[in-house]
Amino acid sequence: MTAVPLPFIAPMLASPGTLPPAAQDERWAYETKQDGQRVMVYLPGDGSVLLRARSGEDITAAYPELRPLGGALGTTPVVLDGEVLALDDRGRADFQLLQSRMGLAHAPARAARRAAQVPVHLVLFDVPYLEESLVRLPYVQRRARLEELGPAGPYWSTPRAVTGHGAEALAATREHGLEGLVCKRLDSVYEPGVRSRAWIKIRNMRAEDVIVGGWLPGKGRLSGLPGAVLVGQRDTAGRLRYVGGVGTGWSEAERRELARLLGDAASSRCPFDPAPRVPDARWVRPRWVGEVNYSTRTRAGLLRQPSWLRLRPDLTPEESAADLPEGFG
Repeated sequence: MTAVPLPFIAPMLASPGTLPPAAQDERWAYETKQDGQRVMVYLPGDGSVLLRARSGEDITAAYPELRPLGGALGTTPVVLDGEVLALDDRGRADFQLLQSRMGLAHAPARAARRAAQVPVHLVLFDVPYLEESLVRLPYVQRRARLEELGPAGPYWSTPRAVTGHGAEALAATREHGLEGLVCKRLDSVYEPGVRSRAWIKIRNMRAEDVIVGGWLPGKGRLSGLPGAVLVGQRDTAGRLRYVGGVGTGWSEAERRELARLLGDAASSRCPFDPAPRVPDARWVRPRWVGEVNYSTRTRAGLLRQPSWLRLRPDLTPEESAADLPEGFG
């Protein structure tokens, strides 16, 4: 078998947004948003496989269990777009698990050992090249070509896309605890390296109350103001457990008001139990409750991608509700 030279194709990116208007629903396809590492898969038709990260870096050696994909499609030269996932015991993508597999492209022996412990699964959702460039074809035709190709195996698959029914699809991702939804216009061409409005990503966010126990000084234009607040939640034993730092979500006026409140509550004692290792932390008495958005939690109970929503002066720390993971604390 002879390798066919393949063009470098940067992945097309989705823009954050909301569901398309109901009147346009049938013009869009809906795919589950995956919580993994984006990859472009190059199969030159000689049995080999090359995986490139979104940056263009060759990460093939990090995922040895995906090597058989090189021969799965025979001699057909193809470039596939997809995402590498690590699945938890419920079959859901777990980015924290995946982190133990990432960064091992230059350590193949370690990658092989980790593959035996935490195998990955590659989901494929586009084909910008199949014997020739398909980037000018509309999504609906590329998707049909991908499904005709039928890449499926022990460590890779092509999840179904749904046309129309966007509201129902989004509700289903929330019901099953999935990261979100990607909406793709049926007539959209593939735009390499472009963050396009023809693809819209919707991340399911959760909102919870947290207790402010500290802060980090801001830098640059935020000098003299809090750059982030350190927050916690009560566990079943009543201890204030650290759940992360929140550095976004305020207007300048809100940040200044927050600086005043934090100054009034300054303390030399860390209120979290156990005390987190956070360099340059400033501690405060835990008297203020806030509401934050976040996507998911890590296995240690920390909030991922938290953003400040509002201060809750109507709640005392004793009244704030928490949704700590089972066994936390």
